[in-house]
Amino acid sequence: MRLGLVVYDGLEGTSGGYRYDRRLVAGLRERGHEVAVVTIPREEYGRNLLDNVSRAVAADLAALEVDVLLQDELCHPSLIRHNRRRDDATPVVAIVHHLRCQEPRAAWQNVFYRAIEQRYLETVDAFVYNSETTRETVEALVGPTTGIVAPPGGDHIDPGVTRTQICARAHEPGPLRIVFVGTLIERKGLHTLLQGLAARPADEWTLTVVGDPTVDPEYARRIDRLIDILGVRESVTVAGRLPDAALASTLREGHLLAVPSGYEGFGIVYLEGMGFGLPALASTAGGASEVVTDGETGVLVPPDEPLAIAEAVGSLATDRERLAEMGVAAWDAYDAHPTWSDTVDRVASFTAALRKPPEPSP
Repeated sequence: MRLGLVVYDGLEGTSGGYRYDRRLVAGLRERGHEVAVVTIPREEYGRNLLDNVSRAVAADLAALEVDVLLQDELCHPSLIRHNRRRDDATPVVAIVHHLRCQEPRAAWQNVFYRAIEQRYLETVDAFVYNSETTRETVEALVGPTTGIVAPPGGDHIDPGVTRTQICARAHEPGPLRIVFVGTLIERKGLHTLLQGLAARPADEWTLTVVGDPTVDPEYARRIDRLIDILGVRESVTVAGRLPDAALASTLREGHLLAVPSGYEGFGIVYLEGMGFGLPALASTAGGASEVVTDGETGVLVPPDEPLAIAEAVGSLATDRERLAEMGVAAWDAYDAHPTWSDTVDRVASFTAALRKPPEPSP
């Protein structure tokens, strides 16, 4: 089967969405499918809307000879007109990680984004969703869809931990070792996490921040200033972006993964942390509840509520038996979760069923 994939800036991004696309392409190619990747430069939203009249984008899309065209929904501002002008029967499938209009921001801005996104969603034939929550948000805009839920796998890093190690780690003396993993952008909630931690005694916790600071440099500078304002510099390590091996080592030494994001369509980082026996502190907004069971494999807190974070951290820091139990439960949930291979197989079967039948021989 010949497939195309349209993405912004290639497949090397650090977010969970890029990781999903990267794993999907690799898995499809391993199964013998041809996958051509079309890259559109990601710019400011309004400038990407101009891609709809770009001859270069039109030429790149026209040059594709594929059975099914996949599009990362993140690219929606660039593709509306091109999708509407297609004159062939090639099915177009949107891979939806989450809708931009679901992200926390001013209501008037999301009204604008919702209108643009709805126009795009109406131009595609089918959908691959990363969660049931994502499916529901799309269908709330456009009605019932042809699509599948194919959640991310979490098995690209070998955790290399056991139940015994998880329990022993939880009972080690010293502060609660917390890990934040995510691109340093406001939606990921690092500022809220720092505010919540600052409300706890300084000797009760440490925080390691892993994530790319270059996507939103102003937010990264804001975080640096906030660390000083809150007086928590000695308890916080900002590690930046880490390779897989170093990230695995950091997670293996941690006690708790904390990413109180303002919105996640799924939250692959929670799943990855759970593989290392780390309960997840996540937000109630979006699809995190499909990954994290509140009170069992982690803690769900309302978005933008530092005091709820402080309460959750304090509870786990002082009750190490509960921390151990939640760590083991998280590890079990990770083990039962579908693998990346399962995800790729599901998408491959779905797209194969969509492709148009070959023309009959004369």
